[in-house]
Amino acid sequence: MATTADFRNGLVLNYNNELHVITEFQHVKPGKGPAFVRTKLRNIKTGRMIDNTFNAGVKVETARVEQRPHQFLYKDEYGFNFMNKEDFEQVTLPEAMVPFADLLKDGQEVTILFHAETELPLTAELPTTVELVVTYTEPGLRGDTATNTLKPATVETGARIQVPLFISQDEKIRVDTRDYSYVERVK
Repeated sequence: MATTADFRNGLVLNYNNELHVITEFQHVKPGKGPAFVRTKLRNIKTGRMIDNTFNAGVKVETARVEQRPHQFLYKDEYGFNFMNKEDFEQVTLPEAMVPFADLLKDGQEVTILFHAETELPLTAELPTTVELVVTYTEPGLRGDTATNTLKPATVETGARIQVPLFISQDEKIRVDTRDYSYVERVK
C-alpha cells in the first residue's frame, strides 16, 4: 500500500482491478477545500489513458513489477520476440503490449515489465530516444530557413516522422519515442 505522497511517474497501481501506470501527476492545494492529486493513468493491458483524481493522503494498492533488460530479435505472426540479456530466455509479446512498435529495429534494447507475483510480462518500454536512419525524404529548398518548418520523412523501421528541412536521405537522426518528435542529427 502507498499513499498519494508516494506517487511518481512509472509507479504501477492496482486500480479498478487492473494494472495502471502513472504517466503524469500533480499535487493541487486549492485555496478552499482539501488537497488532491490529479493523475493520468495508462492501462497496461489496453494502453488506454484515463484521468483520475485522488484525495490527498488516500491509500492506493501498488503492484510489484520488475524491469528486465531484453533485446528485440524479430517479429513473426505471434508477435514480437525478445531475448533476456542475462539468461538468454526468449519472450514473445503481442503487438498490443509493445507501444511505439514502429520505432523498434532489430537488436534494439528494451525494458520489459514483469508482474513480480505471477511472472507475466506486462509491457515493453523503449528507451526515451532511438537512433534511426532516414530512408526517404523530399529534398529541402536551399535558403528556406526563415521559419522552423518541418517535412515528412520515413525512417528505416517504416515510421513517418516530421523532421527539419535540412535533414536529407541516409542521415542518422535521434527520435523521441514518447511523441515521435525529431530530437537531433547524429554524427
